[in-house]
Amino acid sequence: QSQLVESGGGLVQPGGSLRLSCAASGFTLDYYAINWFRQAPGKEREGVGCISSSGGSTNYADSVKGRFTISRDNAKNTVYLQMNSLKPGDTAVYYCAVRLAYVCYGKADFGSWGQGTQVTVSS
Repeated sequence: QSQLVESGGGLVQPGGSLRLSCAASGFTLDYYAINWFRQAPGKEREGVGCISSSGGSTNYADSVKGRFTISRDNAKNTVYLQMNSLKPGDTAVYYCAVRLAYVCYGKADFGSWGQGTQVTVSS
């Protein structure tokens, strides 16, 4: 069974850091770019960023640029979202999704989605 599983969420104080993982099972992530999204209560889902299949290219939403970093370890079939300098506005459920393309630009459909992991930034 093909699935994505996010982990690493939790409660963190403002200014703190978390690293989320997105692990695939039943298929290889090697050929796909991966997107991270988030959805806060009462708000629409928004894109956080994307990493190309090779890991050589990333892009980020302006709201997280300079604070979040996406990386991947294809040998572990896992993509990571390192979140630093967290703010209360980063509180949301975070999701990873398989982008059915090698690259992060241009139109593309999405394949598998993870179930999401809650990130809460609060003092």
